[in-house]
Amino acid sequence: CGGWYAAPQAPRQCVMRFLVAILASTVRTHRQRRNLRLLAWLGLTFAVLLVGFSLIFHWLMAREGQEHSWVTAVYWTFVTMSTLGFGDITFTSDAGRLFTIVVLITGTVFLLVLLPFSFIQFFFLPWMEASEVADTPRAVPNDIHGHVVLTQLGPIEETLVRLLSAEGGEHGVIVPDAAAAGPLLDSGYRVMVGPFDDPDTYRHARVAEARLVATTLSDTANTNVTFTVREVAPNVPIVATASSEASVDILTMAGCTQVMQLGRMLGEAMARRVLGRDGRARVVGQFDDLLIAEASVAASGLAGKTLAEVDLHARTGVNAVGIWHRGALTIPSAAEPLPTSGLLVLAGGRVGLQQYDAAFARSDTEAGETLIIGGGRVGRAAAAALASEGRSWRLLEKDPSRIRWPDRSVVGDAARRDVLERAGIGDCSTVAITTRDDDMNIYLALYCRKLRPDVQIIARSTRERNVETLHRAGADFVMSYATTGATAIANLLRRVDILMVAEGLHVFRLDTPRALVGQSLEKAGIREATGCTVVAVGKADHVDGSPDLREPLTADSELVLLGDVASEHRFMERFAGPRC
Repeated sequence: CGGWYAAPQAPRQCVMRFLVAILASTVRTHRQRRNLRLLAWLGLTFAVLLVGFSLIFHWLMAREGQEHSWVTAVYWTFVTMSTLGFGDITFTSDAGRLFTIVVLITGTVFLLVLLPFSFIQFFFLPWMEASEVADTPRAVPNDIHGHVVLTQLGPIEETLVRLLSAEGGEHGVIVPDAAAAGPLLDSGYRVMVGPFDDPDTYRHARVAEARLVATTLSDTANTNVTFTVREVAPNVPIVATASSEASVDILTMAGCTQVMQLGRMLGEAMARRVLGRDGRARVVGQFDDLLIAEASVAASGLAGKTLAEVDLHARTGVNAVGIWHRGALTIPSAAEPLPTSGLLVLAGGRVGLQQYDAAFARSDTEAGETLIIGGGRVGRAAAAALASEGRSWRLLEKDPSRIRWPDRSVVGDAARRDVLERAGIGDCSTVAITTRDDDMNIYLALYCRKLRPDVQIIARSTRERNVETLHRAGADFVMSYATTGATAIANLLRRVDILMVAEGLHVFRLDTPRALVGQSLEKAGIREATGCTVVAVGKADHVDGSPDLREPLTADSELVLLGDVASEHRFMERFAGPRC
């Protein structure tokens, strides 16, 4: 009875549980009960054949003048059907020999079916299943602490586990069914079995010593999990997702530390990409007095110009620290022209960003209508965010029951060209694809790009692995449901020192690694070695957005860096050993 989360048990308990699991596995499912009935019929058929062949054996032997007992008849039938054929009892007539052939063939075919079926279905498979059940972990060892407890392994949890693994953090996934735990264990996940509504499950999961409990089930199930966890661990942080606005208050009353409405978060993030087409710098996060903002390159009028020509820092006090376009990060050079599209990542103070808007932003009235495909939570949140900014939009939804604004909506299948044209694909400036089906979103991104090569396409991805595919299909920006949720949870663990600028692009802050103390930014070669860009250096309560590249870094300083997921991992592997 082992495993990462296995509870210590006496050998006798393990053996008893193993035997019980074998017996239960033979009648657990409809298929297994059907196999049991089939085995019974096969056994009955074998008995009928044995009796019938023994009777015929007696009759034929009597015709040949041979006398044998009934025990001998059964013995001969068994020996012949099993193909052993000792030859001690034989027929002399042709009829007897033909009968022997029939018995031999029948026994060969019958035993080839009956014996393997019986062994595999009622011995080997139950043994394998019982072994998996017996080995399934059911508790956290006493030496485990500081782990993150999860209530399922969905897209958000998969991404969160990857982030935790990169930092050496532990996790544990609670599953109610032992059968479902096996494949997760084989995939390398830390799993334990237990019902969600049992306080003992969370005692065995050692939630009192966990860093965090994250639950992304239904609103009602999340409430049950939260309330049950609070019985065991009154102080552990609990993060839960909520589908409806009403559930936020209920989950908070149940004991949630943080309730996330990911649909609204994702919809507002997609709307922010639409709103950014006016060229204004929109703040996405803050590190002390340093603001991180994003702005559209094309809408700002900077496309085709160099930073040296624009003299951006001298005019506004703002630094352009990166350009994000279709999943790729480039570092702007002072002498290279800026691309015609993409997202400009800016770092500076509030006054500097206001000066940037005054110099480069255009009027909101220049933006066209936005076509939102999908009337779910994400699509409705995007529509509400656009409406609050006075932007024109139209929503396309296949299901009439999901329509909230009949005068601004079109009912129909977005996969049909005539429906897209009726919804305004021909004259809109942006298409926001918000359905939860990644396959459909890839299809629609490719279709809309073919119909409108010049339109801006913002797409939602449920799973992180489909982000790159959506970029290749033609989406300018992709917002991942999994990454949005996982990053929000990870920020709580990291004291909110990571900002997600775009899908796969982060600005993160950390204490200066020991390997960089005493080195200057100029000699450290961080960008060349890792791909990360140092946005600012923090000292005491001040963050310097224009640090001296020749000044040595100190042990009490902090670095604010910009990078994608791969460059962030390279930085952590190369420099981030023990923190200073």
